[in-house]
Amino acid sequence: MITSSQMRILEANSEALGVSTLQLMESAGRSVADEIEREMGTTSLKAVIFVGHGGKGGDGLVTARHLADRGAEVTVITMGEIKHRDAQVNYMALTDMDFSVRVMSIDNLDSPVKGDVLIDAMLGTGVRGKIRYPFNHAISLFNASKGFKVSIDVPSGIDPDSGEALGEFVSPDLVVTFHDVKPGLLKYNFRYVVKKIGIPPEASIYVGPGDLLSLKQREMKSRKGAGGRVLVVGGSSTFSGAPALSAMASLRTGADLVYVASPEKTAEAISGYSPDLIAIKLSGRNFNEGNIRELQQWVEKANAVVFGPGLGLEEETVKATPTFVEMVMKLGKPLVLDADGLKIMKGSKLSKNVVVTPHPGEFKIFFGEEPRESERERINQVMEKARDCNCVVLLKGYLDIISDGYAFRLNKAGNPGMTAGGTGDTLTGIIATFMAQGYPPFTSASLGALVNSLSGTLAYRELGAHLTASDVVSKIPHVLNDPVSAFRERVYRRVISG
Repeated sequence: MITSSQMRILEANSEALGVSTLQLMESAGRSVADEIEREMGTTSLKAVIFVGHGGKGGDGLVTARHLADRGAEVTVITMGEIKHRDAQVNYMALTDMDFSVRVMSIDNLDSPVKGDVLIDAMLGTGVRGKIRYPFNHAISLFNASKGFKVSIDVPSGIDPDSGEALGEFVSPDLVVTFHDVKPGLLKYNFRYVVKKIGIPPEASIYVGPGDLLSLKQREMKSRKGAGGRVLVVGGSSTFSGAPALSAMASLRTGADLVYVASPEKTAEAISGYSPDLIAIKLSGRNFNEGNIRELQQWVEKANAVVFGPGLGLEEETVKATPTFVEMVMKLGKPLVLDADGLKIMKGSKLSKNVVVTPHPGEFKIFFGEEPRESERERINQVMEKARDCNCVVLLKGYLDIISDGYAFRLNKAGNPGMTAGGTGDTLTGIIATFMAQGYPPFTSASLGALVNSLSGTLAYRELGAHLTASDVVSKIPHVLNDPVSAFRERVYRRVISG
């Protein structure tokens, strides 16, 4: 099964991979014509197609052209203005077909029609709310008309995901649906057939702009904290930049409040980086057992936690880390475990709320084995290790591999400049923000990998291999505001082998 939002993601990712939505519409309309021809032939067939404003209407217009080409007598009844970009292209293609296709408006129709086949191309997966004029009028006439009734994708008037009736709905003899069955169809006893329309499998394997277009938009009446509260715990007497980069990336991704907890002198340095960061001064020169009690109230406030950037491997830090990680997991807080935190926790069983983000060297330390050479074998290895640790694994590299142990996604949108120090820290902050906003860990890790890579790609276009992690942070809003344009800037690479 596939939901309407999942279908939109696939269509956008397909377009990003070079298979346009216009091509998908052509394939969809042709497959409907194929199915009608298989059912009843097309020579001398009288076909009446009720066409809506959107993409489903475009599918109907393509169907009209193909049926006319095969000898059918076609009438198209529009619901008014054609609004969908690709549907407009197909409508223009029909305007000169005045011998084979008759076009009329629903406004001029007040009684049922008759045809050998009636095709419902009115309302599709984008339908929302109660059905209004002219669609309620058209659905009523469609149901009252004589002929074999076919619905494209889902019957008009039915919510494609829930199956809820949104008023009067089309009751078809056959539904021709695309790519996979829509959940709402299964609530009814409609006969349906699933037709593949050329969506490449890579549209669901590689994270793409469609995934980012599905992000929830913030409501006008949102209050402070709606974008999530993130706690970054890291830094040491030696390192202060890593936790600051994670925190700044988190802010740029949309977190409303970001707390950075570091040893006292390190926290003072971090507070000087930006007035937007809330620096929490922990006692001691390095993270230690005494800090755990200090941090509990902040963990409870946070919606997600980052642990590890710049943490160091001092003995007191190594001793305190497992207790702190256990506390975060017991409190049920989503956690991104990275860098030194990941090294200290090597071999640990974690939880489904945890994302680990190793580069190949850290992968070997944490899991006790080198990443495999072949990308295909490495994917299986990451899935296996994610099951072993009961967490989400994001193996960073030329090809990012993300898995929760049962599914995987890939990201190949990076560039050579992403070898700069600190870009892994920006990744942790991005992932944590998505988790703080309520997205599942696997989804957050997948989205984070893409946003980090595309931000780096925009910086790489300007600066080449001279970019820094701070440059990556500055480009995050550009990616989130216009992911399609950002994706077009990626460096094309073929990555899978073996």
